[in-house]
Amino acid sequence: MNLTPTTTLRVFLPFAIGYFLSYLYRVVNAVIATDLVGDLGIGPSALGLLTATYFISFASAQLPLGVLLDRYGPRKMEASLLLFAGLGAFVFSRSDSLTGLIIGRALIGFGVSACLMAAFKAYVLWFPVERWPLVNGFQMAAGGLGALAATTPVEAALQITDWRGLFGILSMLTLLTAATIFWVVPEKPARQQGESVRDQLHGVRQVFSSLAFWRTAPLTTMSQASFLSIQGLWAGPWLRDVAGLDRPGVAGSLFFIAAAMVAGFISLGTLTERLSRHGISALTTAVTGMSIFMVVQAAIVLLGGETPVLLWIAFGFFGTSGIIPYAALSQSFPAHLSGRVTTGVNLLVFIAAFVGQWAIGAIIELWPVGSDGSYALPGYQAGFAVMLGTQVLCLLWFAAVSAWVRRQG
Repeated sequence: MNLTPTTTLRVFLPFAIGYFLSYLYRVVNAVIATDLVGDLGIGPSALGLLTATYFISFASAQLPLGVLLDRYGPRKMEASLLLFAGLGAFVFSRSDSLTGLIIGRALIGFGVSACLMAAFKAYVLWFPVERWPLVNGFQMAAGGLGALAATTPVEAALQITDWRGLFGILSMLTLLTAATIFWVVPEKPARQQGESVRDQLHGVRQVFSSLAFWRTAPLTTMSQASFLSIQGLWAGPWLRDVAGLDRPGVAGSLFFIAAAMVAGFISLGTLTERLSRHGISALTTAVTGMSIFMVVQAAIVLLGGETPVLLWIAFGFFGTSGIIPYAALSQSFPAHLSGRVTTGVNLLVFIAAFVGQWAIGAIIELWPVGSDGSYALPGYQAGFAVMLGTQVLCLLWFAAVSAWVRRQG
């Protein structure tokens, strides 16, 4: 499959911009959390619920999205859904109540639900299989740039406008991105476009009944859910309450964490591709990276207030390893099922991220809030430790199933 540079850019850049916005929306509350708490007078549990609403509305779209991507293609689906994200950002910017903000956040989550999966589907259609881990890594790096934009640049923007003005601007940018994807991305119909709905639903069952899927999906799910839950919200309050940083210091630290995430997406994607040429599978690389990520989380929990920023940077870098199994799983199924494979994983990831981000807030709320509005260190440690424990259990599951498969083989 030969691609001209122009076509490559037309396929990649618009989807990368969409994912940039998706990730910015996902993590921006880590910076504006103090403003939201001050304006709404809410506690950590309500803050976790508000922020995590993005994840549950995102998750609700995943299974039908997989079928729709395989049937109608990534260009039309993402362009259409981004219209809802633009509307959600506008509603968020105009709301004065927790309910209104939750509705806006839900629309945003639903609207950006195709930003990663549509890109992955497009790359399956346009790029050769051996390039998937690399191009997926660059796509994730675009999300990392969105996470970068949600730190120091957002803090700088808040010196000019407030969070409402920020979301008004994001609403307009989202609508512009929807138009760009629709008009710039070339169309390449999927070969299975003629499948009946019944056949497509059978494809969903085929994915979810596969041992290959369930061997890997739990570990990927909890690794990514923990990364999203903490990096997308609770890292900011931790840096404020535990590390004692001021607002610019928190934004600056989050910037370095996001920069490490960008580096992780690119370097781990490149490393995975190169190792695969030498017989080391993408799954082996992914599990190794996710195991190191667990060690980093354990160190953060144990060190508490003594945690160096460098360890948080390692959190950002190795937290990206949970995305590698998306490509590995896609390679285990026929290409026409790729949309249903990746959205199936994403469904599990975002349900777990919703529960995890909210649960961390609920656990933190079990300890008294300080007179200055700070949250207690033991609450953070307990919440993060619960997420780490689920990953350890999933790693043991992966090892047990892998051993069983080897015995059967």
